[in-house]
Amino acid sequence: MTHWQTVPELHDISADLPRFTEALTELATRLGLDIAPLSADHISLRCHQNATAERWRKGFEQCGELLSENIINGRPICLFKLRQPVSVAHWQFAVVELPWPGEKRYPHEGWEHIEIVLPGEPQTLNARALALLADGGLSQPGIVVKTSSPKGERERLPNPTLAVTDGRVTIKFHPWSIEAIVASEAGDATM
Repeated sequence: MTHWQTVPELHDISADLPRFTEALTELATRLGLDIAPLSADHISLRCHQNATAERWRKGFEQCGELLSENIINGRPICLFKLRQPVSVAHWQFAVVELPWPGEKRYPHEGWEHIEIVLPGEPQTLNARALALLADGGLSQPGIVVKTSSPKGERERLPNPTLAVTDGRVTIKFHPWSIEAIVASEAGDATM
């Protein structure tokens, strides 16, 4: 069984994992967010060039299976389910999100965010996510909060997102797991 960290096409993101883990821990601490009890279901990358996305895709095909390929916000995004997970803090991520470059330029190519699942009504996601953050956590310099509702062409579940970033890494909150969203594309989701 091939471990993702041994695949030559993925060496750069293997080397980037300690930086990401440290930056994510620092962001959670700044926000007063206790990540220990939270369920995060996938981790995501960012890159600037299609060639990088293609290389990473070839790497993930050697150590996992393609779970989904979809167009979201005008760009391809692949989800891979790895045979060996990516370890960040106490989490073991079996699912990796690989988006192709879009219009936004990210300051770093590599690991960019995790997505935390907060089950419940999609309409109350923002309030539930914000309640987890310490008073004053969002008013610190450099902290940005963004809400959106990304949607794949075939998704049937409403999937609002609340994202909190310091410009280096991002923590996103969703009401559904990524696997529930993928199942909704096939009409298999139970609500």
